[in-house]
Amino acid sequence: MSNETEIRKSFWKDMSDSPFVMLGLDSGHGHSIPMTAHLDRNANHAIWFFTSRDNRLAPGGPAMAQFVGKDHYLFACISGTLVEETDVAVIDHHWTRENDAWYPGGRTDPNMLMLRFDLGTAEIWRADVSIKGMFKMLFGGDVRTEMQGKHVEVSL
Repeated sequence: MSNETEIRKSFWKDMSDSPFVMLGLDSGHGHSIPMTAHLDRNANHAIWFFTSRDNRLAPGGPAMAQFVGKDHYLFACISGTLVEETDVAVIDHHWTRENDAWYPGGRTDPNMLMLRFDLGTAEIWRADVSIKGMFKMLFGGDVRTEMQGKHVEVSL
């Protein structure tokens, strides 16, 4: 398995283990905001988010998401485009009890908006050094060689 394939596989696994990102639009000057990503195993071309129609992400457009795995061994910066998801089947598929807490009217709440993040490219870094590498870092050794091949730029 190539480094790129391995890193890509680690990305999707880590994202499913801790599906939280910082998401922001490329246009404007608003800060990124924390969002819960809804993943679909059969759709590795998009990520979905529930938000409100008055949220600063609601207009959609080119966007960036930053992701850090819960163990802090994988980092990613993902570009893509946010668009409104109108497919009721997709909304139903991703709806959770937690969403009920945010939208008093449930799936049909007039303020509920589902955004689909059509994925473009990503830079992904793995920072998981071996035991030998940990000892090198602990004693100020050079770990640059060990970290080679743990960064990729991929189309998602």
